[in-house]
Amino acid sequence: MSLNLQRIGLVIISVIGLLGFVWPLWLPQGISSDSSSGWLALTLLPLLAIAALWFAQGKLAGPRQIALLGLLAAVAAATRIATSGVGGFELIFVVVILGAAALGARFGFLLGASAILLSSLFFGGVGPWTAFQVFAVGWVGAGAGLLGSYLDKRLKSWQLAIYAVVAAYLFGLIMNLWFWPFAVGPQTSISFDGDASLGQNLASFLAYSLVSSTLTWDTARAVSSAVLILLIGKPFMQTLRRYKF
Repeated sequence: MSLNLQRIGLVIISVIGLLGFVWPLWLPQGISSDSSSGWLALTLLPLLAIAALWFAQGKLAGPRQIALLGLLAAVAAATRIATSGVGGFELIFVVVILGAAALGARFGFLLGASAILLSSLFFGGVGPWTAFQVFAVGWVGAGAGLLGSYLDKRLKSWQLAIYAVVAAYLFGLIMNLWFWPFAVGPQTSISFDGDASLGQNLASFLAYSLVSSTLTWDTARAVSSAVLILLIGKPFMQTLRRYKF
């Protein structure tokens, strides 16, 4: 399979996967929070994640790059295991963003997805949320890789720090969105309402996300990731770029 076909396949699967994340906002009116549509998203996302990994892996350049992917995924997984649950200080983003910026978007997607899978297996925390995390962190890596490819030698640590802040908040929003109707239930002022307009549901979701993670976990993740990238970003990327393929 050609590289272009792999990229097209990954983009198509990512778009379909994104629809699974945002199902509460695009479903027709009259859909309730306990409808089968949300459960369908939970069922399809693992299959889409497997397909995305298959398209993303393609043919890596050689055993050295495969070993590097395994090493960085293990480091990223270890940082997640060590810091997860500590007030939002999930430093997995630091390794994923720096590794992706140095080695490219496809590598970044694989790095983010692999780190989530490894850490979830260690935790024993594999569940319906895992496929969503695989996509979300994979997209964080892919975005950093695209930024690194576009700026190349002009890429600075402060630019990646800004990206880390934006990615941390977007990650929190998108991970909240798919779970929001299940988490809140149907009887609160910020619940998903199948009979409400898109604007009303979006306002309810943003209120839910603001109080549940944006002001706490997401902010801690954004600040800690940005600060560490500013501290270690330059030497980290310089080392990794020696293995670029």
